[in-house]
Amino acid sequence: MSSDQIFQLFAYLLPSIVTGAIAFYFFRMHTNNEEGRRRFLLHKDSQKDTLPVRLQAYERMVLFLERIAIPSLVVRVAPKSKDKTAYENLLTKTIETEFDHNLTQQIYMTDECWNIIKAAKSATIQMIRKAAMSDTDSADKLREDILNETMEKASPSATALSYVKKEVGELW
Repeated sequence: MSSDQIFQLFAYLLPSIVTGAIAFYFFRMHTNNEEGRRRFLLHKDSQKDTLPVRLQAYERMVLFLERIAIPSLVVRVAPKSKDKTAYENLLTKTIETEFDHNLTQQIYMTDECWNIIKAAKSATIQMIRKAAMSDTDSADKLREDILNETMEKASPSATALSYVKKEVGELW
């Protein structure tokens, strides 16, 4: 084959290679666009179904945080005897029971939010235990000490509640 024939062959092949490459590029763009559109529509449909469930989970966790907030907890759970240790255990058990009741809600929220809620629960229990270590002699006095301690500091429930509200705001 002479160099003229090779050049002619190359001249005939070049337009078809360029046309094939352009066709491949546009076909790939179209396929990716369609895949993205389908994914968006699926996400939109699933969002329509899951958003109410997620909001309900956040609502339940807000209720949990409100119920374990020290002022509402101490008012709602009255001591059954004068024994301060029994009252401390009752408050702790009430918090743990509330938490166990809402344990499944974690699948609908972010890990960070769930960890903050768990930290609020633990911090609340720690505050109760710290107040119980004082020289109080009755459950009623322990109740007062727990309330006095929460008046001085920000409630762990309030901190977690503000984070939950922020996260729910990001859902929109």
